[in-house]
Amino acid sequence: MAGGLVGRRADRARLGQVVTGVRAGAGQVLIVHGEAGIGKTALLDEAAGAAEGCQVARAAGVESEMELAFAGLHQLCAPYLALAEQLPQPQRVALKVAFGIEFGGPPDRFLVGAAVLTLLSAVADRTPLLCLIDDAQWLDQASAQTLTFVGRRLLADRIGLVFAVREPVIGPEWRGFPQLAVRGLNDRDAGALLDAVFPGRLDERVRDRIVSETGGNPLALIELPRGRSAGELAGGFERPDARPVTSQLEQNFVRRVRELPAPTQLALLVAATEPVGDVALLLRALASLGVPVEAMEPAESAGLISVDALVRFRHPMVRSASIRAADPAERRRAHQTLAGSIDRRQNPDRRAWHLAHAAVGPDEEVAAELVASADRAQRRGGVAAAAAFLRRATELTPVPADRAVRALGAAGATLKAGDFETALRLLATAHEGSTDELHLARVDLLRGQVAFQSGHSTEAPALLLDVARRLEPLDLDLARDTYLDVIAAAQFAGRLGGPVGVAEMSRAARAAPPAQVTRKRDLVLDAISLLFTDGYPAGVEPARRALRAFIERSGPPDQDEIRWLWMACLLAVDLWDDESWDLLTERYAQIARDLGDLNELPLVLHHRVMVGLFAGDLAAAAALLAEIRTIDDATRAGLSPYGQLCLAALRGDPGEAGPFIAKARDESMARGEGGGATTAHFANALLLNGLARYDEALVAAREATAYPVELGVANWALPELIESAALSGERELAAEGLDRLARMARACGTDWALGLLARSTGLLATTAAEAESAYQEAIQLLSRTRMRMDLARAQLLYGEWLRRAGRRQDARVQLRTAYKLFAEAGAEAFADRAGRELVATGETVGRRAGRATDALTPQEAHIAELAGAGLTNAEIGAQMFLSQHTVDWHLRKVFAKLGITSRKQLRP
Repeated sequence: MAGGLVGRRADRARLGQVVTGVRAGAGQVLIVHGEAGIGKTALLDEAAGAAEGCQVARAAGVESEMELAFAGLHQLCAPYLALAEQLPQPQRVALKVAFGIEFGGPPDRFLVGAAVLTLLSAVADRTPLLCLIDDAQWLDQASAQTLTFVGRRLLADRIGLVFAVREPVIGPEWRGFPQLAVRGLNDRDAGALLDAVFPGRLDERVRDRIVSETGGNPLALIELPRGRSAGELAGGFERPDARPVTSQLEQNFVRRVRELPAPTQLALLVAATEPVGDVALLLRALASLGVPVEAMEPAESAGLISVDALVRFRHPMVRSASIRAADPAERRRAHQTLAGSIDRRQNPDRRAWHLAHAAVGPDEEVAAELVASADRAQRRGGVAAAAAFLRRATELTPVPADRAVRALGAAGATLKAGDFETALRLLATAHEGSTDELHLARVDLLRGQVAFQSGHSTEAPALLLDVARRLEPLDLDLARDTYLDVIAAAQFAGRLGGPVGVAEMSRAARAAPPAQVTRKRDLVLDAISLLFTDGYPAGVEPARRALRAFIERSGPPDQDEIRWLWMACLLAVDLWDDESWDLLTERYAQIARDLGDLNELPLVLHHRVMVGLFAGDLAAAAALLAEIRTIDDATRAGLSPYGQLCLAALRGDPGEAGPFIAKARDESMARGEGGGATTAHFANALLLNGLARYDEALVAAREATAYPVELGVANWALPELIESAALSGERELAAEGLDRLARMARACGTDWALGLLARSTGLLATTAAEAESAYQEAIQLLSRTRMRMDLARAQLLYGEWLRRAGRRQDARVQLRTAYKLFAEAGAEAFADRAGRELVATGETVGRRAGRATDALTPQEAHIAELAGAGLTNAEIGAQMFLSQHTVDWHLRKVFAKLGITSRKQLRP
């Protein structure tokens, strides 16, 4: 990459690789980071000049715009918005709402990300696209999250994203991307640059000292000598109290600004205060101040600013120096002037933000405008922006009661933005300014939600319970909703939730007045609280009513369905109702996909993983887990790996699964997640039963069944306890587990529950007739369910019992079927256990041939499944948040691995 830069050969070569990769059709992302003035912008300019044959799109973060949602993203995408009409409808609407082109409900930020990916991919279809984002540390949160989401999706697209970020590099957005650390010039290049910019002759020792003290920072080398003699430089750099280079640079720019004529300083201040670089706005503001346009000329001649199509400062430090050089009254005057120069109808949010900075003290009119701006930001999906507007509105609200209300709103928005400490500070303001009981209860409700979401899950149940009780006479619907949150938080914390357990909390919920108008979630609350207080049989019928309410819907999903459907899914598990579980989780996943809700989607996909595992479709479960990882890479949500634990256990490789399960168990305990620890114990029991290590399996199963609420009322680990206890000779423990399972199975009466009961009964039968009858009943009942792994395990246990009874021929029939189901599913430990039993009957078991699909990665398998179902590349991309090019790239690999040439060959 040839150009005017001094040195930087390795850095330029690295950026050249990015451009080459983009031209070759391989998506590229690079984080260029270094201290202020080190040359990041110059490197981006160099990359743009060398990107022959590519389109170049540029954007820059602006510190004063960090609160304006999607401001940076709009800079980048604005030239291409005509192509938005080609996007899938949900993506098109989300993008237009985010940019304020249309109004609607808040778009999910990841649906906006998918829209931007599709848009940029469409642009790159014509010509390779290089996107250069300068000062990315100052991007608004929504833009940063969206662009890094896109970056993690790039694979087979002719798109490059290069972010220049000032050190220190903070925030999760930049993790995991390739990095280019830009350091100071070496002594030779730094000396050459200093010689080129300094008009006189420097003493060699002074020259070397300057190079050393600037650390080779190019901007420091250019700016610090400006306007000084060799003698002044020597004296200045010999001061013992010399400040860091960045501070020296800023002070140097402040000095240069203050040397300009007063009208020029004022013009620079207004330009620095207006972050967009809007020339027309700047001219209107200067005219209202009586400052002629010619006042800008000294600053342009000094190389501090350029004014053409946009107003651009030479460096961000010139902007900050222009503001530092002014006193607070002048800064407020600049903001006030800009606010008066902005059309209220065209850009109300920027106007409100300038008015807020111009305010000297509390101002209700400005605060009200900020609240309106927050509402608009919320509708565009700018949670961080809404929080910022509301925080400033709170500060400017003169009436304490009104300030308390706005502080509560600001705390809620700030919590959604993930800033827990600021949310708590706002809640303190909200509490101090009001005596209204409902308001104070809402404050404490939000405190409980902060505790739960910030990882203090052991504290949250008691906090939420207290709030729910206080809300009963104030807002009954909100109280009942809070009781559902209480029970959910208590289940999550489980054994670690303190002395007040789920049963006590459920009794409090049952003591609350009934709903005046019954909603779906009221049915869920009544059912789940009964299950935990009056026992399983009493809760079965109410649970069925709640499930029917969610299953028998009409019209589009309502708020009840979207927010509480996950609890209805848990009720289906509690009832051992595999049909409802499958139906509701599939619907839930579809709603989450349609809404582009990547907060809810991973939660329901974990449910779908478990459905797949019980059904024996380990490949589908692995594909869903790959999708969850894809989403987690983008969201950095860090969900507990429940589904991954159970898949590893069922696959049956102790070297892989054992350490993974132990690590997940320990981490769950450290986080205060009793439910996560119990899931790990359940997975361990499943693994060890497959390996026929029954004594060890019993230890894990006892832990997994000790706190039933942590796996839901049904507790999947009971059959593992009964099997491991019976086969290790602990019949009394097995009988206790069988009694617990029998009470539930007979009350709910589903084929799945009764089949498991029959299978477990066979293990403890005292006569041959009882055992055979139980195993045959289990096989008959489980054959009517989708739970193929439980069916195969019933056939395995029956076959083992037949072999021990000396009925080898009959045993082979059951063991062959079980072996085939386990082998086809990929449940290797159970397949090996069935294979050993077959060998013991005298049958030869051949080496299992690998399936063609085993060569596929989980993501490739999921794409192949969707393609086989008839989805187009665009539809697959929209569902998996990938571009069409990346889907096509994966499908070409799938075809090569499977030796096929047509999508038709993927159909089941």
